[in-house]
Amino acid sequence: MQFKTLLFERREAAVYVTLNRPERLNALDGQLIADLRAAADAIAADADVRAVVLTGAGRAFCAGADLMRGGVLGDAAMSPGASVGAALRDQFNPMISAWFHLRAPVIVAVNGVAAGAGASLALAGDLVIAARSASFLQLFAPKLGLIPDLGSTYFLPRSVGTARAKGLALLGDALGAEDAARWGLIWEVVDDAALDATVEALARRLANGPSRAYAEIKAVFNGRGAGSLDEQLALEARAQATLADTADFVEGLTAFHAKRTPRFDGR
Repeated sequence: MQFKTLLFERREAAVYVTLNRPERLNALDGQLIADLRAAADAIAADADVRAVVLTGAGRAFCAGADLMRGGVLGDAAMSPGASVGAALRDQFNPMISAWFHLRAPVIVAVNGVAAGAGASLALAGDLVIAARSASFLQLFAPKLGLIPDLGSTYFLPRSVGTARAKGLALLGDALGAEDAARWGLIWEVVDDAALDATVEALARRLANGPSRAYAEIKAVFNGRGAGSLDEQLALEARAQATLADTADFVEGLTAFHAKRTPRFDGR
């Protein structure tokens, strides 16, 4: 599959998507947003995709929205506020939502700075692996007089707590990869040279796992309608009942009794 601003590669049951505007530090312009949405739609439509890797080309993961060339303020007939609101509603938000709700687990390999909307894009994934030199920045307020968007006001407090989320949003200070891991914002930090190999091994592991269970884990953890503990317990029971009727569960039980590694096929 060909995109103007993305590299899209299928490796067996895993798909690797690379933001490919390195000359702009992979900043999100209209074309990249459209390509990301189309890539997510293609992945969602392919039931054989069992793991996804998202990363950036060059020395950054994503520097945020491209305010120079992105067209966010491009409609002269609208006020800046109306233009930004329309861009979020019509372009940015549907793209983030599409990636967040993918059935297959998404590994995000943060190979450099993830700033603003780029940090939000990274946090929309399921397992974020960062190179030791990577950093995360919420520059909306201190640089632009705006609030974090593309889901950061949702992702940050759920990951690091309200106090740290507010500090990141109010101050805009860079959060290094090691602190991001220590705070619980990301899954793991690795040496820069080990990033690709670590992510590839993890993608293979997930691609060989129980994909229907993974989809239910994502749905339950991503807050599909539950509020109270009792609602969450009922949600777990429904998901578990569905999964217990799958071939993967039968294989898991058989392998458990035989004391061997299960061979899941996603059925």
